[in-house]
Amino acid sequence: MLGQCDGRSVGAYSESCGYEHVQVSVAKFISRRDGGLASGPVFITSGFQRGLMVILKLLVWGSGQSQPAVLIPEPHPHTLPRLLNILGLAALPYRLQERRGWVLEKEELQRAIQASRGRCNPRAIYISNPGNPTGHVQDRNTIQEVIQFAAEENLLLLVDEVYQDCVFGPDCEFLSYKRALFEMGPLYSGSVKMVSFNSLSNGTMGECGLRVGYMEVVNFDDAVLPFVETLLTGDISPPVIGQVGLDVMAEPPCPGEPSYSRYIQELLSCERTLRENVDKGRSFLNLLPGFNCPPVVGGVYLYTHLTLPQVVGVYAGPLYCGRLLEEEGVCVGLSECMCDDHSATGSCWYIRISILMPPHKLDDLLRRLGSFHLRFLHQVP
Repeated sequence: MLGQCDGRSVGAYSESCGYEHVQVSVAKFISRRDGGLASGPVFITSGFQRGLMVILKLLVWGSGQSQPAVLIPEPHPHTLPRLLNILGLAALPYRLQERRGWVLEKEELQRAIQASRGRCNPRAIYISNPGNPTGHVQDRNTIQEVIQFAAEENLLLLVDEVYQDCVFGPDCEFLSYKRALFEMGPLYSGSVKMVSFNSLSNGTMGECGLRVGYMEVVNFDDAVLPFVETLLTGDISPPVIGQVGLDVMAEPPCPGEPSYSRYIQELLSCERTLRENVDKGRSFLNLLPGFNCPPVVGGVYLYTHLTLPQVVGVYAGPLYCGRLLEEEGVCVGLSECMCDDHSATGSCWYIRISILMPPHKLDDLLRRLGSFHLRFLHQVP
């Protein structure tokens, strides 16, 4: 890899869309993952969010009824609405079905887009698979329905696949949107536009501080690609040390190489830790009054439903999480519940807890959370 760097140094700039060597490594990784399908153009980015912002900027034009809009899941990654707002894009929420394990239904997509008629101009649909923060993993039928919907409505598919190596549910496996698209035949594979995102920050690698990712674009007009590269020049170049890490992720050690056994050992350890943390976390939370943590088959979060006493008031969730941080030093994510009870009483919330940590640290987190939760309920009038 050093031989690809100017002056054989990681201190030198690379091209704005990443070193060609790393782009080729990622393209080979995508091809292996997708059963030999050739990769589309690959751009190396300064993290997943940066890549998403670049693509969203291509959609920005119009106002009023022509304001561009993006369909986004509910629940969604917590940074997504703010990013859309900064760029002047409208958010069109579609609800994932909690009672069915956070599945995505085509009928809900159709409802969301019908509700937008005359208000804005839907240009894209954002998909998270495996789901962030829900952990749901979409099956082939769901993916095909989404692709058909995107084709019918002429929408760009923005597919967040950063947790693709974090699938641990029984009878559950990751299928990329790119592979599903091309296996649907030329009617779709030659027309549906798609961008797939991945990142070194997430999954079993978890190298968050290296700030690098990639995006693969599919069915983009060749005249558009220079604009993508131009927008990436704002970063001058993705972090070079991060690109080294991405190259390792895309081309890991092979059998017979000196580091292969150590690599496999650490990979299996991370996967085992995720599975064990999910089981341990769910079992613990479901014993606490007011918590309901559904099965998790992918991703790196426990996304649990929390019902608090109505007497706490409409700001029960922020109050609960604020005190949890102050009294126990535990920081969790908080989202408003989508059920009718929440709008009426403010008593239902979702709590997001990361499980990407050593088991002993999760034990400590759960102990602190459990102690605080019981104390909080005891203090409620």
